[in-house]
Amino acid sequence: MAENHELRVDGPTLLLVSEVAAILRTSPKAIYAMIERGLLPGVVRIGRRVLIQRDDLLHWLSQKSAPSLER
Repeated sequence: MAENHELRVDGPTLLLVSEVAAILRTSPKAIYAMIERGLLPGVVRIGRRVLIQRDDLLHWLSQKSAPSLER
């Protein structure tokens, strides 16, 4: 039986760097490094503020996930 591993995050459309870090279980510093390298999608800059579009992040994560091995 195939399992559905859809990631669901309810809440705001734009996420703070600290929220993205919590979702990815890493540090805000690592998120800023990923942003600087152009590795994260949906980055929105408003003045000095950096936000990430939730839907773009979730879509990106779903593309990055590897299927589990089934026996």
